[in-house]
Amino acid sequence: MESMAKKKPRPRRSFTPEFKVEIVGLCRRGDRSVGQVAKDFDLTETAVRLWVVQAETEAGEREGLTSGEKEELARLRRENRRLREDVEILKRATVHSTGQRNRASSLSAGVSKPRIFRGRVFSFNAMLSRSCWVRCPMVVFLGRY
Repeated sequence: MESMAKKKPRPRRSFTPEFKVEIVGLCRRGDRSVGQVAKDFDLTETAVRLWVVQAETEAGEREGLTSGEKEELARLRRENRRLREDVEILKRATVHSTGQRNRASSLSAGVSKPRIFRGRVFSFNAMLSRSCWVRCPMVVFLGRY
């Protein structure tokens, strides 16, 4: 059992697009297999195969998403998640505001009015520091009355 020492994982490396194109070109030439090219350049065979598949997709030789389409999909998914969070915040604000009005109450004449939201008292600056209230203008209507 002691002879089977645990290998430390290889640190993650990054490669330039030019290097990837060169490796894909060597694989496509056909004189060496993907495994041999990977071994010669001290790369993982899986990474080289993924580079070859992506190059074929970019060239239109294979079905799949190109790099630009993948970036756009990721951007749209992030935007969709942010919009869903905004809708959820608005739903919660609407539910909590039906039984309890979101308005300032005065302590006495001439004293600044505390901001009350869901039973909590906040200063105006504290409200602005909360990202969900800044992003969601319907909730930030607690100005002076």
